[in-house]
Amino acid sequence: MKASGLILSPLGTLYSAVMRARLALYRSGGLRTHNINSPVISVGNITTGGTGKTPLVEWIARAAAKENRRVCILARGYGRIDAKKRVLVSDSERILASAGEGGDEPRLLAEMLQGIASVVSDADRVAAARWAEENLKSDLFILDDGFQHLRIARDLDLVTVDATNPWGGERLLPSGRLRESLDGLARADCIILTRVEQSLDIESLRKQAERFSNGRPILLSHTRTRTVRLLDDTTVETDSLDSLSHPSSLIPHPSQSSPIAAFCAIGNPASFFAHLRSDGHSLSYMRAFTDHYVYEQSDIDALVTEAKRTGARVLLTTAKDAVKLRALRFDLPCYVLEIELEFDDEERLRGMIRDVIEKQPI
Repeated sequence: MKASGLILSPLGTLYSAVMRARLALYRSGGLRTHNINSPVISVGNITTGGTGKTPLVEWIARAAAKENRRVCILARGYGRIDAKKRVLVSDSERILASAGEGGDEPRLLAEMLQGIASVVSDADRVAAARWAEENLKSDLFILDDGFQHLRIARDLDLVTVDATNPWGGERLLPSGRLRESLDGLARADCIILTRVEQSLDIESLRKQAERFSNGRPILLSHTRTRTVRLLDDTTVETDSLDSLSHPSSLIPHPSQSSPIAAFCAIGNPASFFAHLRSDGHSLSYMRAFTDHYVYEQSDIDALVTEAKRTGARVLLTTAKDAVKLRALRFDLPCYVLEIELEFDDEERLRGMIRDVIEKQPI
């Protein structure tokens, strides 16, 4: 073990004790779990970093809306300006807050789900849910990053596990990436393995997930490209990147034969770069910022300089980053990758959502 690991290991033991004591208090009633009047579906993870929660939240919101539910997403809104303030990011029809005000992921969900779901950022998600029931007439809630948020009761507990880095080194914070011990997966109703297209041995991973979760159902999800679009919202279909026509022939596009400079500020940047390569793109330059990073013009200027130095004529980033970039100036065209999930057993997941809805009819 490295010296840093030796130093941090006792802190991990202390962290584990605190998490177990907290869970015991909720189980015994020493800490209260609050019920609300509408169904709650939680989407969470057991490790830090990006595990594919946001596209899953989007998918569930669309599925629940098809069941005639008024969906509201409850988020904490990491990295926002005032973490104590309740922010209505979207009332479903209108987008009402910036990424700085509501958080980058809530803002992204608001844009992707306009006309489908409302989005509220609030550290007190119990109070936010009750407010949304009263003021937005919401009748189904999706708890974003909710696995460790035990104050609010849930009817379906989904946990995402990133197939590219599933178990956080099997060490708790701060020496590893686990937010709690792996046996906590037994609290989940279903484990969803994400980015399985990037895994070399998915069957071994599935067996591990079954063991850690004490036999909970395991679903597999693949990440696929939905669209590539300019930062100014011009959409590019994924099957025509090499034949893109644009009003200005002077603006290059991210063709698979041209070098691209890719950058992001997400929890798992390696998976983003790997996804681009699997789509056939040649990456001449890559830059990963910290998750939820707030870009400044100097960052973009430096990116463009490095991109040009490596021969790239376009930049490519994530949809989560895009919500923070529109006010900045780019001297190269900047494109945005939008992704979506595909499941090995989509109907099973839809069935879980229907079961939750049918138990609490409108």
